[in-house]
Amino acid sequence: MAKEKPNMNVVFVGHVDAGKSTIVGRMLFDTGAVPEQEMKKLRDEAEKHGKAGFEFAYVMDKIKEERERGVTIDLAYKKIVTQKFEITIIDAPGHRDFVKNMITGASQADAAFLVIAAPAGVQPQTTEHLWLLRTMGVKNICVAVNKMDAVEYSEDKFKKVQEDVDKLLTQVGIKPSAYIACSGLKGDNIAKKTDKMAWYKGPTVLEQFDQFPVPELPTNLPMRMPVQDVYEITGIGTVPVGKIETGIMKVGQKVKVLPGRTGEGISGEVKTIEAHHEQLPEGLAGDNVGINIRGVGKKDIARGDVICDASQPIPIVEEFVAQIAVINHPTVLAKGYTPVFHIHTAQVPCQFIELIEQIDPKTGQVIKKNPDFLKNGDVAKVRIKPQGHLCLETQKDNPFTSRFAVRDAGATVAAGVCVEITKKK
Repeated sequence: MAKEKPNMNVVFVGHVDAGKSTIVGRMLFDTGAVPEQEMKKLRDEAEKHGKAGFEFAYVMDKIKEERERGVTIDLAYKKIVTQKFEITIIDAPGHRDFVKNMITGASQADAAFLVIAAPAGVQPQTTEHLWLLRTMGVKNICVAVNKMDAVEYSEDKFKKVQEDVDKLLTQVGIKPSAYIACSGLKGDNIAKKTDKMAWYKGPTVLEQFDQFPVPELPTNLPMRMPVQDVYEITGIGTVPVGKIETGIMKVGQKVKVLPGRTGEGISGEVKTIEAHHEQLPEGLAGDNVGINIRGVGKKDIARGDVICDASQPIPIVEEFVAQIAVINHPTVLAKGYTPVFHIHTAQVPCQFIELIEQIDPKTGQVIKKNPDFLKNGDVAKVRIKPQGHLCLETQKDNPFTSRFAVRDAGATVAAGVCVEITKKK
């Protein structure tokens, strides 16, 4: 079956209550992805919870707890087809406790909408989200100024928010694709143009999707498939599933599972590749597949392993140098600190063994050599030693397997990218 349109993953981020879920829900409703009778059910339920006006958000916020608290917890994925793309919308949580999901969302995204509520303007988390998007390599960002109905569709209010956001974006080094004046609740400039803001000449949210550049599939890089889960399927055997991040996987290809049970890798050969219950001769970067590998059993492979081309295996690292942004550490981050690193699908405790230099996030210049500690908002180059087997590449070699998030005690402490590697002997 030929793919009709290129896929694009678009993440919606922004402060809690900025109206991300409402925008996405409204768009799905206005484009016919959610039928009228389902919308009516959601409207009744919203009123029942005393949350009238939350019905559009309910399209995305399926979990009961999310509905009662009125916040998005987990990532929700929805498909929408535009003129140019098949879009997967990732509605990421704005709430601080759920930043880890937001990182997962950002790391899968080709483009992003930063949603800001016109009455509230820039919020503390807006900066954090921008840093994350930047660190995760999302370059195409559009700013949706939502809840324009709550500020009487005022152009001045829109301009004020735009000025404030511009300052922030310049700090982070991002040039936005567009600023959209909209209202998710009333449906202004979401899927349809509004007549309430004659002064606004830009695109609707729906039109903006097609303004984003076509994502390039990294099929030219070596094949890498981080393992998400491993299933035992009767009659087939061991089936690892996951997304091929880069390269092309072919039936008959010699592969290596790294680090694998041994820590040195397990060799095998791709026997079958399957997606959506269809057998495929090959899988490309961006495809989610289940595969069967000759010579690899249930005990050899687990979540966090990476299946690679045997001739170009991913390095297992002894230590590495990374550039990190400290997002949310309760005190200060110092040498010897050993949190858990989330890298592709792996989770490995790693120790900070050297704080090399602190960098000015606005200019990229070095502010301080060997700082004693780092605090929230700091950006730095650090040396890190994994406390287990870890596969990782540098941003130069493969940006898709170079990013990571640092978590501790249920919170995301920092995010970063690997810039240099010392391989295991």
